[in-house]
Amino acid sequence: MLRWVAAILGYFIFRLPGAIIGFLVGSFIDNTYGGNKGRSVFQDFSRQQVSPADFELNLLSLCSIVIKADGQVSQRELDYVRQYFVSTYGKEKANAIFRTFNEVIKNREISAQKICSYLNQRTRYEVRLQLLHFLFGIVQADGAIRPAEIEKIREIARYLKVGTYDFESIKAMFVKAADNAYKILEIDKNSSDAEVKSAYRKMAKKYHPDKVVTKDEAIKRGAEEKFKEVQKAYEHIQAERGI
Repeated sequence: MLRWVAAILGYFIFRLPGAIIGFLVGSFIDNTYGGNKGRSVFQDFSRQQVSPADFELNLLSLCSIVIKADGQVSQRELDYVRQYFVSTYGKEKANAIFRTFNEVIKNREISAQKICSYLNQRTRYEVRLQLLHFLFGIVQADGAIRPAEIEKIREIARYLKVGTYDFESIKAMFVKAADNAYKILEIDKNSSDAEVKSAYRKMAKKYHPDKVVTKDEAIKRGAEEKFKEVQKAYEHIQAERGI
C-alpha cells in the first residue's frame, strides 16, 4: 500500500521520475516491514509464473533425461516417477500428464539446457533446489546412484544456476559419506559449535517449505523432505558433539 502512496506523492513533486522513485522506495519499505519479507520489488515486474501444466511437462522432461543418464532405463526409476505423480496428482491426472508428455516428446528433442533456461525465468531459486532433490530421489530408486547420473544432475544444476555448495548439500542427502551432516549444512567439519548453530538457522530458513512458492504439489513435498534432512543433519551433529 505504501508504495502507491509514495508513488503519488513523488508524482506531484517530481512528476514521472518522482513517481518511479517513490514507488521503488515505498516497495522497499513494504517488503522490509510488511508481510512480503524477502520478496524483491523487481520480482513483481520481471518474474513470470510457469503454469502447472508447463511445469509438469518440463519436470517430466528432466526426469527422462536423468533416467537415461547411465545408458539404461531402470524400471524402478520409472516406477518411482509414476508413483510420485500418482500420489501427488491422483491417478487420472497423472495418466493425462504422461499421455501429454509422450505426445510432446514425439515432436521435439528434449534439451536440458532449454528446459532449465525456461524454468530459470519463471521459478524462484528455492523451487529449483527442490527440483534437484527430486531428481536425486529418482536415481536412488534402483538402489544405486551411479557417477554418470550424478554428473547429469550436476550439469542440470549448472543450467539451473544452482550454486556448488547448494548442489553438494543436496547430493549429501543421497550419496552417503562420513561428513554428510556437515555438507548438508554447508559447513566444514572443523567448524565451531557457534558456526554449526548459525549454519543450521541459515539452512532451516533457506529450505523451509514456506519459501518454496509453487503450485506444484510434488515440489512442495520435496521441500518438506529436504527440510527434514536439514533437521536430521543438525541433530546428528548435536549428538556427535554433545551440544
